[in-house]
Amino acid sequence: MIKREEFQRRRRRLMTEAGEHALILVPAAPEHLRNGDSHYPYRQDSDFLYLTGLSEPEAVLAMAPGRAGGEQILFCRPRDPERERWDGPRLGLEGAVEQLGVDDAFPIADLDDILPGLMEGCARVYHPVGKDPAFDQRVMDWRKRLREQRRGEKGPGEIVSLEYLLHEQRLVKSREEIRCMQRAARISAQAIVRAMQQCRPGMNESEIMAELLHEYQRNGCPPAYQPIVAGGSNALVLHYISNNQALADGDLLLIDAGCEFDGYAADISRTFPVNGRFTAEQKAAYEVVLSAQAAAIDQVRIGRPFEAYHEAAVRRLTEGLVELGLLAGGVDGLIESEAYRRFYMHKTGHWLGLDVHDVGDYRIDEQSRVLEKNMVVTVEPGLYIGSDDDIPAGFRNIGIRIEDDIRVTDGEPENLTAGVPREVADIEGLMAG
Repeated sequence: MIKREEFQRRRRRLMTEAGEHALILVPAAPEHLRNGDSHYPYRQDSDFLYLTGLSEPEAVLAMAPGRAGGEQILFCRPRDPERERWDGPRLGLEGAVEQLGVDDAFPIADLDDILPGLMEGCARVYHPVGKDPAFDQRVMDWRKRLREQRRGEKGPGEIVSLEYLLHEQRLVKSREEIRCMQRAARISAQAIVRAMQQCRPGMNESEIMAELLHEYQRNGCPPAYQPIVAGGSNALVLHYISNNQALADGDLLLIDAGCEFDGYAADISRTFPVNGRFTAEQKAAYEVVLSAQAAAIDQVRIGRPFEAYHEAAVRRLTEGLVELGLLAGGVDGLIESEAYRRFYMHKTGHWLGLDVHDVGDYRIDEQSRVLEKNMVVTVEPGLYIGSDDDIPAGFRNIGIRIEDDIRVTDGEPENLTAGVPREVADIEGLMAG
């Protein structure tokens, strides 16, 4: 669990980078109705969570670097015994100061009255521009009110997106963040191992999803995203989430799933035979993807371009497609013409953190950014072989993806999700047991 002192350090660093003539505003995520008066499970905005650790709606964090050496104010819901009887405990104003370490806290209902005054003397306001049009409008209204109340005071001349400053900060993970991600990875790995052990022909995809969710929930973790549990040809749909079809003997099952711990996500993919034994063609295709992943992981090192591991995976997959007889020609030419994209149409990974597809630029000045220590990426090559007439029968409707979460270290890449078997023999041995 992230400690209060780390949240304070994050806020101080952000204020330093914004400069003393700035005001930083970060709103909490709103609640969303599912239907009637029932809400979707609440998930805090990742930027707000990163800076506060608070998982309550109806809150705004305001930071004024030029006031009193850097003032941090939280607007949030006050304690209300009547509402808390229905909805559960609230942090409240005193709790915000004591537990979160902000300088002051005010009721969220006072936001419109206080905020224009905080803008006074500021040259620019940083906030998540474009994420919530209603909040964008409130910022403009506060500036307008300041000008009306104090003639001659123009208020902030610039409204600047918070993304660049904050998202660059989020990209490199701290020691405590890595620990949270390791915990999420362990639990997610246990869930997929459980699914492998339970899988049998005739089961439904939904039953396998239930095994995943069971493991998450018993460890107090929500899913980080809607799981993909795709049997047979369903694995050819990259974002398949129906998860409601029967699992056939002889098919493969592709799972792409992960939970989050303290807001930090894991993201794992494994593909394995429903009946516990790969066919010769399934094994051959699987071994190509596995070798592509190994080649890609080897590129996740300090100083290597982010794109390097995708390029390594593409080369090995293309070589493998030629070996399998699914492509013909020279490897370099097939890569240049992108012929491989018939069977592999997505990138090999993404940043991972508070968001499954975490924040941070992949390119700087039109060049692939260089990997740094404690960045965390996913590495997820795959092959998706359809049922066209030119595909040999044994290879038809095979969808394979193998994904792990990899931390950049001073030395060898660290596989956070190595707890799930990847080798053919290990998978078959686990399922046989």
